[in-house]
Amino acid sequence: MVGAAALAVAGSGCAASEREPEGGGSGGGEGGGTFVFAASSDPVMLDPAFGSDGETFRVARQIFEGLVGTVPGTADPAPLLATEWTTSEDGLSHTFTLQEGVSFHDDTPFDAEAVCANFDRWYAWEGVNQSPNLSYYYGNLFRGFASSDDPALEGGIYGGCTADEELQATVTLTQPFAGFIPSLSLPAFSMQSPTALEEFDADGTEGSEDDPRFSAYATENPTGTGPFRFESWERGQQVTLTRNDDYWGEAASVDEVIIRTIPDGNARLQALQSGDIDGYDLVSPGDVEGLEAEGFTIADRAPFNILYLGFNQAVPELQDVRVRQAIAHAIDRDALISQSLPEGTTPATQFMPDLVVGYNDQVTQYPYDPDRARALLAEAGVPDLSVTFNYPTGVSRPYMPTPEDTFLALQSQLQAVGITVNPQQDAWTDYLDRINGTPDHGIHLLGWTGDYNDPDNFVGTFFGTAGPEWGFDNPELFSALTQARGLPTPEEQEPAYAAVNEQIAQFVPGVPLASPVPSLAFSPRVEGYEPSPVQDEVWNTITLAEE
Repeated sequence: MVGAAALAVAGSGCAASEREPEGGGSGGGEGGGTFVFAASSDPVMLDPAFGSDGETFRVARQIFEGLVGTVPGTADPAPLLATEWTTSEDGLSHTFTLQEGVSFHDDTPFDAEAVCANFDRWYAWEGVNQSPNLSYYYGNLFRGFASSDDPALEGGIYGGCTADEELQATVTLTQPFAGFIPSLSLPAFSMQSPTALEEFDADGTEGSEDDPRFSAYATENPTGTGPFRFESWERGQQVTLTRNDDYWGEAASVDEVIIRTIPDGNARLQALQSGDIDGYDLVSPGDVEGLEAEGFTIADRAPFNILYLGFNQAVPELQDVRVRQAIAHAIDRDALISQSLPEGTTPATQFMPDLVVGYNDQVTQYPYDPDRARALLAEAGVPDLSVTFNYPTGVSRPYMPTPEDTFLALQSQLQAVGITVNPQQDAWTDYLDRINGTPDHGIHLLGWTGDYNDPDNFVGTFFGTAGPEWGFDNPELFSALTQARGLPTPEEQEPAYAAVNEQIAQFVPGVPLASPVPSLAFSPRVEGYEPSPVQDEVWNTITLAEE
């Protein structure tokens, strides 16, 4: 397997694949059977280009592949449909050499023309397709479209794509973006059959209520190059996929996979115990020991996430940095972890994990110090501070497995320094709408699981622009993030993002709390599941042992 150092493209460097096709044209692997996995919700749709949620991407990763994947067990980029790539010294030109002998599930060839058709499709989106709830990742990373009614969305950083040879394509950018290569591991940038996209109206121009999520393509005909083919989708029940016997890589062992929708965590647990499913994720920390005692397998993903306590500076008291510092000093991370987070969770000092470029070992910290917290509150003139504390209910996220327990632990710590906590709870969807869409909230629990290994995917996502969650306008910070994002190489980004992390630490927009360890649980018959910190888990590695 290629090492991470060989894959971090810098200057005119190159990344090459050591993977050879093993199963193309050979039929299915040995073993067979049906692998049943429980998801916490339905996918939103089956076209990953319009996706931004984990359940859509879980299904997409079985059907589709991108030019770039990840090194198993890491967040680092690795060759996939591209065997290698080179990047120009100015960071504007990226040339990809493609796998030979790859076909889409409709038997049309995967080649350089198909690569350019996908990039040009995203760039050409118009109207509703440019809205953030549809083209979230393309809009955020490429920053614009060929034309738009919104001047802010005109252009962006995509400069074009050329099919140089049958198996060589060059993508150009109008400005450097060091995270370009790792970002291509996102399912949103999967390669899809241009023929199927056109045949089944993927961009929602006909018969789809002007929403491409309801197109014939996105609901019934997703067409990729991956190890599984789409079979059926029973809304609210399950998605069924079958093995792609013509897969170019390592053919799947199982004949079929079913992703069953079971929203309730206790119901997923019981379904595993009863043998109705073979596995699920978002395992509650309190269930791990019992499952292991019953003989089930627990697999942990390496933590690549951040749980934080956010501050909404639209609240007048939170505009005083001394109040924000006081809240930070009131928090005992070690106690919080032991009371509400899974074993193996690490405390956080900044808004990114330590694996990411720009992590700053010398960043300013606010250690647990109740006396200092009280003194700062008195100095700010609010010794009897009262705050609204928002948190979600009825949900489990990889960075926040039991939000109610985390809230209770933090409430106790804040009250211990004289802060009155006024709890406000919402169901998950309503909670996100409140935090991300309105100024009607106070301090709040939220977090992020990284999509790929680039600092912009963490601090750029949180603090790149003004927004309702944080309630502040900090042009200096926004400018620093924009400049760091545009640097052409990780080596140049390293000091820039280290400085950004110090800038964030001094500003105290919130308190980074921890990086929890997400757990999956499996039947003893499941072998070969490879956990990924970015959930890049493709099930052609799985075998089902006879029981």
